[in-house]
Amino acid sequence: MRKYITSKSDIMGGVPCIVGTRIPIDVILYRLKEGNTLKDLHKMYPWVGLEKFEGVLEELARKVNKFSYDKTVSQTQTTA
Repeated sequence: MRKYITSKSDIMGGVPCIVGTRIPIDVILYRLKEGNTLKDLHKMYPWVGLEKFEGVLEELARKVNKFSYDKTVSQTQTTA
């Protein structure tokens, strides 16, 4: 599975960014919240392929789902 998000201490102080860039993930989420589309983001950052932006969102969704699942399992084990 390809990885689209990275966090390295020597790049942007460890802030999660799109792989191969210095574009923080929180900036991408903020721009989407403002109403921008993935195509808009690609116009803002033309050196980043549209498929990479799509990959970032898919990876974030997987991380959120995993976090929710892990939290549910942890709570279930605590009450069992």
